Amino acid sequence: MEIMVLVIGIILLLTLIIKFKMNTYVSLIITAVVVGLGLGMPANQIATTIQNGIGSQLGELALVFGFGAMLGRLVADAGGAYRIANTLIDKFGRRFLQIAVVVASFIIGIALFFEVGIVLLVPIVFAIAIEAGVPVLSLGIPMAAALSVTHGFLPPHPAPTAIAAVLNANAGKVLLYGVIIAIPTVYIAGVLFSKIAKKYLPEAFKRNGNLKALGPQKQFKLEETPGFGISVLTALFPVILMAITTIYELIVHDGGVTPKNPNAVDNFFGFIGSPSIAMLISLLFAMWSMGYHRKIASKDIMATLEDAVKSIAMLLLVIGGGGAFKQVLIDGGVGDAVKNIFASSSISPLILGWLIAVVLRVALGSATVASLTAAGLVLPLMQGAGIDPSLMVLSVGAGSLAASHVNDAGFWMFKEYFDLSVKETLLTWTVLETIISIVGLIGVLLLSLIV
Repeated sequence: MEIMVLVIGIILLLTLIIKFKMNTYVSLIITAVVVGLGLGMPANQIATTIQNGIGSQLGELALVFGFGAMLGRLVADAGGAYRIANTLIDKFGRRFLQIAVVVASFIIGIALFFEVGIVLLVPIVFAIAIEAGVPVLSLGIPMAAALSVTHGFLPPHPAPTAIAAVLNANAGKVLLYGVIIAIPTVYIAGVLFSKIAKKYLPEAFKRNGNLKALGPQKQFKLEETPGFGISVLTALFPVILMAITTIYELIVHDGGVTPKNPNAVDNFFGFIGSPSIAMLISLLFAMWSMGYHRKIASKDIMATLEDAVKSIAMLLLVIGGGGAFKQVLIDGGVGDAVKNIFASSSISPLILGWLIAVVLRVALGSATVASLTAAGLVLPLMQGAGIDPSLMVLSVGAGSLAASHVNDAGFWMFKEYFDLSVKETLLTWTVLETIISIVGLIGVLLLSLIV
């Protein structure tokens, strides 16, 4: 019965978003209420469950996403991202242009949300492709692969950070394992796949792209942008802080388990490595490196921060709505029903988590909503199974990227920017995302045999 209500709920959510074009946040709350009633929850408790779901979901995430959006916007508006991309492409040379684009996109992707990253990088990729005389799509695929991987695997991005919170996983450990898996995944899905796609879809690689779809672009003079070193350091600052803490815990405390009575050093590393504090410290550094150090007026820096917050307002609401839906499923017994179905299954919970996320991604379109819902469902499967929560975060994250199609905004962005038909987009973007998902799962399963 619980599974049937879940299926009906997902169909309702899909119908509201796709057919009636309803706002995703509103759709999630409506669906949460309907599913709660369908599961037999007392009507007067549904509102409390929804409030608890939103509150628990956005507690730390509001800090992380807010500071992350501000940091990313500072780097972008100062021209730091432009400097990173141009310097790497210049250093790698024409022969290794794809690798340069991957590295640049990876670094920039850590600091920026997917949609912002692609809008920022597409004009740079177009300019480099034209200058080097190579197909725009041959650089666009590696760029999209790197941005997607950072979006799905690496904190402080919304989905992996949110899943880590739900599954009580160490964000630094997720980041460490995520980077290990991300490197081969980006190479396979970006560089290698672009060569294969060019053979079976040659016409798509003859297109020059569509810069008009991006609207007016901010122009930078390279000599007026921040230096390459300071730009990279600023973009990676939160990653560096979380990585330092994780490495410390793995070396000093076997397996990364912090003692019950931490000493002053343990407290220090735990403090700077927590996602919210790491992002706050990184934001303060970015305000100096991308602003005050460059003699930018304080009012202009504050205006940039304000614009950044406005850009993520709806994203925060959607994530909160996903948390509400997840909490209704848990309190309504769907999580336990899923656990009972797979209780006698010999399939690894890591694979089951991936499969659930894939189904939700195909149905709902949003990787963030799919991963949050899947995380709530797989939580009972992990209990007693001895699964590392960090690996489950990455498994669900990988599943949430699979098979992006017409109900995903990323699909249409890629189509419009690279001037592709729907069929061509399915054969490039959709296949690309699916490769990332499958290779990511393989990486998680291999890591689970080692760690």
